[in-house]
Amino acid sequence: MKFKSLRALLTSSFVATSLVCAAPMALATESRNVILIIGDGMDDQQITIARNYLKGSQGQLLLDTMPVRGVVQVLTVSEESPTQPVYVADSANSATAMATGVRTSRGRIATSAKEDKDLSTVAEQAKSQGWSVGIVTTANVTDATPASFIAHINQRGCENTDMMVNAKVSGNLYTNCKNDLKANNGKGSIAEQIADSSFDIILGGGQKHFATLTEAGNSTILEAAQNNNHHTIDSAEQLTNLPADKNILGLFSSSTMPVKWQGENGRIAEQAEPSLLNYLDWRLGSVELPKPMKCEANPAFTGMPTLPQMTSAALKKLSINSKGFFLMIESASIDKQSHKRNPCGSIGELEQLEDTLALALEFTEKNPQTLIMVTADHGQAAHIIPDESLFKAIGVPVYTPGHVARITTPEGSNLAVNYATNEFPYEEHTGVNVAIFSNQQGRNIIAPMIRQTDIYAITKQYLQLQ
Repeated sequence: MKFKSLRALLTSSFVATSLVCAAPMALATESRNVILIIGDGMDDQQITIARNYLKGSQGQLLLDTMPVRGVVQVLTVSEESPTQPVYVADSANSATAMATGVRTSRGRIATSAKEDKDLSTVAEQAKSQGWSVGIVTTANVTDATPASFIAHINQRGCENTDMMVNAKVSGNLYTNCKNDLKANNGKGSIAEQIADSSFDIILGGGQKHFATLTEAGNSTILEAAQNNNHHTIDSAEQLTNLPADKNILGLFSSSTMPVKWQGENGRIAEQAEPSLLNYLDWRLGSVELPKPMKCEANPAFTGMPTLPQMTSAALKKLSINSKGFFLMIESASIDKQSHKRNPCGSIGELEQLEDTLALALEFTEKNPQTLIMVTADHGQAAHIIPDESLFKAIGVPVYTPGHVARITTPEGSNLAVNYATNEFPYEEHTGVNVAIFSNQQGRNIIAPMIRQTDIYAITKQYLQLQ
């Protein structure tokens, strides 16, 4: 079946079916695979912004053609009182929920709130039971989402040995992962735990975290990974002809990988400028909105492997195993660019997710026993607002608070994207539900509304893990 015909089939396959969690499946007679794609911060606002820009107001993303769509409730708990809910998540606790099936507090990587117990991840379980495992991300491989499937540590900031104790994360925030030091019978920093892992392929950014010395101080963490059967690569060209007898650790940038797009001349969202008279009385004077802009290619992206390229290499590597695999793919900078108030960066990153989904769907044509799930870890700042206030006609200069980017779309209209969670240089997450999309394999497995912890259970059920 050609991909175009597959897309047509997916588009026409929305039927009035009630989806419920299925009974246990019969034992598999062929390989079974799960591809979990996480768009970090990819709530419906981000999806709509990208759809309007990439496909037009009447267009469809590939996400929109998936035959199964549901809603995911994001659940977070207090560190001090784990029965007390917190209504806005971060990537660490939300990825931990998907990876382990356990609700935890913000900042934790596959560990429980308050008790600080290690939580077994579905990736670790799959590996121990004979499946291949891969992690692909456009963030540091030590960042919260990928780390939550690989590592166990009480604070997400403890990415390398230099960041374990009293390392300044930002402002007055310092790390304290003393109990996780190897000297204290812990597993070490996130980078060290990746170096010690047996996962088949791990690709993303974060070279700087592997350039530091191990806790023992006798080698860099990268050298420790190489000594533990990891073949290391650092360029797109090296993604071809990967050795079959080695695990792969690909690190393609010092930190988070550069994004595909940026605002015109590097612009991000800006604040409106009220006149002096408007400062004196909000009903008077005038307000000048930021000038419209276009999205353009980001020069820093040149030479970087794309998310689809990394995914293609991972699928080839993982498919060697006749039993099957678990692959987590993160399009990380939908979130990271929204923090920076750069909607063009988020749009370009979501386009990478779309291209990656197309690749995953092509893979299922020859490998039908593959469950694809696409979801987000949490909501993010970014709201579509009127480009010109609906209240302008009454003669009052009403304007948006916060920062706004007025993006001229290929359709010729201005798409106004507002960021207003705070006046700090860094926007915050939001507490909205997120979507989940799936291919046909998700029918009768994914209910219309699930909790984030259910993604762990669905993965275990589909792979038939013990």
